[in-house]
Amino acid sequence: MRAVRVAEYGSPKNLTVEDLPVPAPGKGECLLAVEAAGLGYVDALLVQGAYQVKTPLPFIPGSEVAGRVEAVGEGVPEKLVGTRVMALSPRGALAERITLPAAVCTPLPDNMSAEAAAGFLVSYCTALYGFENCGKLQPGETVLVLGAAGGVGMAAIDVAKAMGAKVVAAASTEEKRQAASAHGADMALDYSKEDWRKALEEMIGKSAVDVVYDPVGGAFSETAFRCLAPGGRHLVVGFAAGDIPKLPLNLALLKRASLVGVDWGGEIRANAAANVPLMKTLTEWVVDGKIHPEPAATFPLEEAGAVLQSLLERKSVGKPVIRMKG
Repeated sequence: MRAVRVAEYGSPKNLTVEDLPVPAPGKGECLLAVEAAGLGYVDALLVQGAYQVKTPLPFIPGSEVAGRVEAVGEGVPEKLVGTRVMALSPRGALAERITLPAAVCTPLPDNMSAEAAAGFLVSYCTALYGFENCGKLQPGETVLVLGAAGGVGMAAIDVAKAMGAKVVAAASTEEKRQAASAHGADMALDYSKEDWRKALEEMIGKSAVDVVYDPVGGAFSETAFRCLAPGGRHLVVGFAAGDIPKLPLNLALLKRASLVGVDWGGEIRANAAANVPLMKTLTEWVVDGKIHPEPAATFPLEEAGAVLQSLLERKSVGKPVIRMKG
């Protein structure tokens, strides 16, 4: 089978496609013929060896996958063969075949493409967990999404709109702002300018932001927190800017506002059952057309390294997905 394998940590742009043996499903496992694999910023960091947890070498990167069950191992019902599923795996998505525990494979709705499913799990589950469980988002509230044109930001826009919120998308280029608006944002803001807080207040009014969705960090976080209304919630999702901000705690006191960590991965590792209602809600929204998780662009396996490099350099717009041949 064709696969991308990391033999040593380094720049994603140096990755190449190799021929590797097809794995055999073990007890309780399925062999999946991969149709699409979603990529994110963390995948790029893992290739570099720069993530907080290093994946042992060698490894096949990619954690979001969709495809069709081709074979099953001992203890797995034969009737699953041929089923279209999506799954989250610690690694291995950038390959034409992958073995996974049958228990982590979720059947796809009939109207959901493999490309949409492959880019769905991490960003959409994180967004719904963040808004519903952590941020207690209510219909009619205003959400400010930082890094709105990335895969994480686009999912946040989609989920917030499905929950009845008004969304302001913050992005650094006109292309990215247009993409966020096309994805459903009510307003778009250039937060690369020094006076972007003033521009936001002119756009929606002072202290009108109820929830900040922040996968960016860096210098943007403190300004965003200062934009919150009293009682607002700042959701900490990640630090794509590279720097972890240090927020003056007197701001939280004076604004009577909350700083809330959104670690969906940590939540389901501690309590796997917590993801069941999230997935139920999201798949129902897909069927009903309330959310639209189609990726911004798809690429062949040969371009996976370049796509990961683009994510590192924050040049990517939307969620990139690798589409397998076949």
